[in-house]
Amino acid sequence: MLRAHTLVPLSLVGLLALSACGGSKPTTGALPSLQGAGATFPAPLYLRWFQDLASSEGVRVNYQSVGSGAGIRQFTAGTVDFAASDKPLDAEEAASISRGVVQIPMTAGAIAVAYNLPGCSLKLSQQQLVSIFEGKTKNYKELGCADQAIKVVFRSDGSGTTYNFTKSLEAFSPAWAAGPGSGKSVKWPTGIGAKGNEGMAASLQQVKGAIGYVETSYVQGVLQAAALQNAGGTFAKPSTEEAATALASVDLGPNLTGSNPNPQAGYPIVTFTWVLLYKSGNGEKLSALQKAFTYALSDAAQASAPSLGYVSLPPSVLEKARTALASIGK
Repeated sequence: MLRAHTLVPLSLVGLLALSACGGSKPTTGALPSLQGAGATFPAPLYLRWFQDLASSEGVRVNYQSVGSGAGIRQFTAGTVDFAASDKPLDAEEAASISRGVVQIPMTAGAIAVAYNLPGCSLKLSQQQLVSIFEGKTKNYKELGCADQAIKVVFRSDGSGTTYNFTKSLEAFSPAWAAGPGSGKSVKWPTGIGAKGNEGMAASLQQVKGAIGYVETSYVQGVLQAAALQNAGGTFAKPSTEEAATALASVDLGPNLTGSNPNPQAGYPIVTFTWVLLYKSGNGEKLSALQKAFTYALSDAAQASAPSLGYVSLPPSVLEKARTALASIGK
């Protein structure tokens, strides 16, 4: 079953952003504040970390949860000190960053198939899941639940969550691979759009019969998470344990950017999520960046991830991530 987590209420996201930016007391020689933007998937955890940094370490971070696509655009334009994305840059994208880029995994988690239909316990095969998002399965009674029209909700913004969700649909179904395919944005066969994980969760909560995809910490209130079939043929819900089982199959590779869209065991739709830092040209911001993300990669910060529904980085990944962080310079 989906574990009960201590969740960050969606209404507090903006408040936490302000707290992270201005919660510390001014000190002599204080480090410069940092500006970041990007993925909504890890936002509750990042905002918790940045709030802790502001109150205990004097590092002020203003993180705008605007989606991976928007964050990457700001990073490419050089208007932020760092970005966050659930889809790492490919070689061509990375080569376009004049100051160079270091992509560092920070945490990981599951993308839940969340739905609003009390009394219905969904257990979906891979083909059933694809059929729902193709618009071919139109009523919950086709899935063994009450007579209720299915109303698909998808991300309308450029999204790493969409990228990872559609990569799995592509792995589940040749028809999906030949049709909508995968990407931060795709042409959905059916449904209505919502912006960000926060907007998705709000839309799902407001509409009976709605179904969509969000990071598990956004499965709150009337929403439930479906059990999904993995490549091994078993079904799992998006608990931190089942996500960790699936993530153990991912070989991140030398650049720390790998994935597995259809693992044999565990909950099948999982992803690492990355922070993008400039390789050079960080100037006076370097010390603050190193301090902020050294904390994020600390044993204490990583240990707090499961309480918010995320998966702590494995020790082998942590070691490589810390080495990557040490490589950024002025």
